[in-house]
Amino acid sequence: MRAWKKFAVLVAIFLVAYFLPLGNPKITGAILEAFRLLQWYAVNHTLACVVPAMFIAGAISTFLSQASVMRYLGPKANRPLAYTVASVSGVVLAVCSCSVLPMFAGIYTMGAGLGPASAFLYSGPAINVMAIFLSARVLGMDLGVARAIGAVAFAFIIGILMAVIFRRSETKRVEAAMQMPEPPHSPRRLWKTALYFLAMILFLVLSDWYNTNDVKITMKDGTVLAANIRYQTQDALDIQEYQADGRLVPDVRRLALADVRDVKPVPSFTMTVHGLKWYLAGAMGLAVLVMLWRWFSRDEVKQWMQATWDFAMMIVPLLFGGVFLTGFIGAMIPEKYVATLVGGDSLVSNFVAAFVGMIWYFATLTEIPITEMLLRLGMGRGPALALLLAGPALSLPSILVIYKIVGFKKTFVFCFLTVVMSTIVGWIFGMFVE
Repeated sequence: MRAWKKFAVLVAIFLVAYFLPLGNPKITGAILEAFRLLQWYAVNHTLACVVPAMFIAGAISTFLSQASVMRYLGPKANRPLAYTVASVSGVVLAVCSCSVLPMFAGIYTMGAGLGPASAFLYSGPAINVMAIFLSARVLGMDLGVARAIGAVAFAFIIGILMAVIFRRSETKRVEAAMQMPEPPHSPRRLWKTALYFLAMILFLVLSDWYNTNDVKITMKDGTVLAANIRYQTQDALDIQEYQADGRLVPDVRRLALADVRDVKPVPSFTMTVHGLKWYLAGAMGLAVLVMLWRWFSRDEVKQWMQATWDFAMMIVPLLFGGVFLTGFIGAMIPEKYVATLVGGDSLVSNFVAAFVGMIWYFATLTEIPITEMLLRLGMGRGPALALLLAGPALSLPSILVIYKIVGFKKTFVFCFLTVVMSTIVGWIFGMFVE
C-alpha cells in the first residue's frame, strides 16, 4: 500500500511538471509567492515553533510512560478530566496549527484516545487568551465572546464525536498498545520529569511569543508609515497601513527592503517581552540542558534525539510542502476574491469561509488582521466567526500531517466536523448580529 502511495505522489509530481503552463504570468507569479510564503515560514516559524515542538514530541514518546498517558488521556480515562485537560491546553500553548502537530503525534502514538487527542489537536491553536482578547478588541466584543465559547465547545464536541465514530478501530488500537511490554519504571522522581517538561513548554511559549507586527516604517525618502506587517521575506515587506482612524486599509502593499531605512515596533508590554523572548527562552533551554546533564542518562538522551528525528522526518517535509501549496493557492485566489464570496450570512457564504479557513495557513494570531481586512472588504460577521473557528485549528499543511498520523478516514471526519460545525455556528451567529 505504501508503494502505491509513493507511486501516486511521483505521478502527481510528473503531471504537474509536465503540464504546468510556466509561460502564464499568473502561474509564475503564484510560484514566486509560494516560495515567498515558504521563506517567511522558514524564517519566522520553523526555529521558533516547529523545532521546539519536535523536541517536546520526542520527549513525550521517550520519557512519559504509556501507563500515564493511558491513565489521563486514554479511552478508559475519566472522560470529564481527559477532555478538560485536552481542551484547555490551548490556553497555555499559544501556537499555530502546524506547531501543535508534533505534540499531537506524540500523545497519540503513546496511546492517548482519539477523542482527547482530537480535542487537543483542535484546542492547541484555537484557544489561547491572547487570541480571544485581540478578537474582542479588534473585531468586536460579539465576535470575541462567540469565538471563546465556540472554540471551547468545539474542542469537547469534536473530540467526543471522533471517539464515538471511530470507537471500533480505536478499541483495536488500544488493545494492541496494551499488549506491548511495559516499559521500565522511570529512574527519576515525578517532579523532576514534570519540571523538565515545564521548561520545554515554556521554551516553546517564549520562543513563539506573539509579535503584534505593528510598526513605524521610515522610508529612505523620509516618508513614515504606520503599518502592520503581514509577511516579511529577505527582500520585501508585505504591509497593511493604518489610517488616521486607527483602522487598517484593506489593501496589502509590498515594500522592497532596499527602500526602507528603519522599522521600529510600536512599544507595548507584548513587544517588550517579544524583544526579550530569546533571552527568556535561552534561560529555559539552559535549564533543560542542566536537567539533562544531572538527571538523564546518555542512552536516554540518545533515544530522545532519535525520537525527535523520527518525528521531524515524518512531519517537516509535509509542513513545508503544505505551506508552499498554500502560498500558490493563495496567489491564485486573492483575498479580495474570497471577500466577494463571503458577504451576507447565507449558508453558502459561511461554508466558503469555513472551508477557506480549513485550507488557509494562519500563523499565531495572524487570523485577526486578515479577518479584519475581509470584514472591511464586505465579509459578513457570521462568516467571520466561521473563519475564526475553522482557520486556526486547521490548514493545508496540518491536514497533510494529520493524514500521515491517523489516516484518511479520521482526517476527513475531523475536517468535516470542523467545517460543518463552523458553518452552522457562523450562520446562526450571523442571523442574530447582522
